[in-house]
Amino acid sequence: MASGIFIGLTEDELLAIKVQALADITSGKVLSSYSDSGSSATRSVTMTAKERLSEAMFALSRLDPQTYGTRKTVVSTNWSNPISE
Repeated sequence: MASGIFIGLTEDELLAIKVQALADITSGKVLSSYSDSGSSATRSVTMTAKERLSEAMFALSRLDPQTYGTRKTVVSTNWSNPISE
């Protein structure tokens, strides 16, 4: 579940994060590596693409619920309807 770390970013920034996360998900990118003249470096992504996408969508829904929808995380029950036999 998203924690809201991207809340406060602009809509353009959030959409850019969403696009990059989707690109990473479809490419299977997990590690970034570089090598040159006998030396190499590998860097892992601190937040997975799935987490980034979830966070971006959560922040977008908070920024503009009409466009991006809202998340309903609470289930409610209406007990006022009697059961008749």
